[in-house]
Amino acid sequence: MTELSGRERVQADADSRAVTLEFVQRGPASSLEEAAENLGVSPREIVKTLVAKAKLTQSSTEHSYVVALIPGDKQVDWAKLRRLAGMKKMSMTAPEEAVAATGYHPGTITPFGAHTPEGKMWPVYADESISGRIAMGAGEPDLNLFVEAEELFAAFDVVLGDIGK
Repeated sequence: MTELSGRERVQADADSRAVTLEFVQRGPASSLEEAAENLGVSPREIVKTLVAKAKLTQSSTEHSYVVALIPGDKQVDWAKLRRLAGMKKMSMTAPEEAVAATGYHPGTITPFGAHTPEGKMWPVYADESISGRIAMGAGEPDLNLFVEAEELFAAFDVVLGDIGK
């Protein structure tokens, strides 16, 4: 059996969740602002999908991952995200950890089809300011997808909260 491309993984997962996606070839972009310009949207309409390593206790050696969705014009407030997720310690993953946790490279990460080789899905948290039609990574370089935020949130049981700064 052949392995699915990033876009095919994204579409298969969206289909299984009955979520409508629109894929758009964005072309190369060296910044979020350039990507927004290529897509004809404002930076806040691009939602960054970040992977964080999380620990239940400060001294724990075991960790898990969470996915954080944040508008392009904001940064994650790690203290707020830790409180919302009920974790004691949380930090951004290194790029290779993000790939291992989701199967996607940074810049292409999306909740759709993002899972470990064993099929484990991670909890998804989103900034409460995200709404309407949003753009996000689509599993492959130079490609974005558009989705209605409410459909995305319902499909992944996203926990909404104030996680931005």
